[in-house]
Amino acid sequence: MTAVGRSLHRLPLLLFALLLAACHAVPTPVAPTAAPEQVLAGWPARRAQLQARMQFTTQGRIGVVAGSDGFNGRLRWVQSGGRSAVSLDGPLGVGGVRIVDDAGVLGLTTPSGEALDSQAAHDELVRRMGFEPPLASLRYWLQGVPDPATPSIEMPGAAGYLGSLVQDGWTVTFGAYMQTDDGALPQKLSIERGDVRVRLILESWHS
Repeated sequence: MTAVGRSLHRLPLLLFALLLAACHAVPTPVAPTAAPEQVLAGWPARRAQLQARMQFTTQGRIGVVAGSDGFNGRLRWVQSGGRSAVSLDGPLGVGGVRIVDDAGVLGLTTPSGEALDSQAAHDELVRRMGFEPPLASLRYWLQGVPDPATPSIEMPGAAGYLGSLVQDGWTVTFGAYMQTDDGALPQKLSIERGDVRVRLILESWHS
């Protein structure tokens, strides 16, 4: 590998470190309006409400490290029924990727505009991300709840909201929440399994 190649290889990890440092610049989330015991008592109903939520849009920053590779960039997630539309914009060949998971049917559009579907879309997504992202579960994890389709282990946080969960080999940790028109939703979260680490800073939520 050339000196330039080695520099590019290390750049995503530096960018990821900068994203983690940026977490400290995010404004302090609004404190829960209910006492912790009230939040805990109402958690089963709140969890069911969020798991049944079929329309939302969130966007923010993402940092990914998969083994010795990684990238950071912008994320936009639009949920409409069973259709998840994800936009990833970032450096080093990841920018401009558009992903659609429509009830398990995968489609991907590359930065050059090439449209792929089914297995070709899956293979391209894994190649660009460096791992197979759990798209079906992510729509729930982003909202601070487990995917209802598979068993999970939930651990409450200090404020009464979900602090972390373990599901399908992934550990999801919720670092902060923000108050929105739909109640408290995650602001900072991390998703880890093996040598894969994903950090998200969500800047806005809309129904």
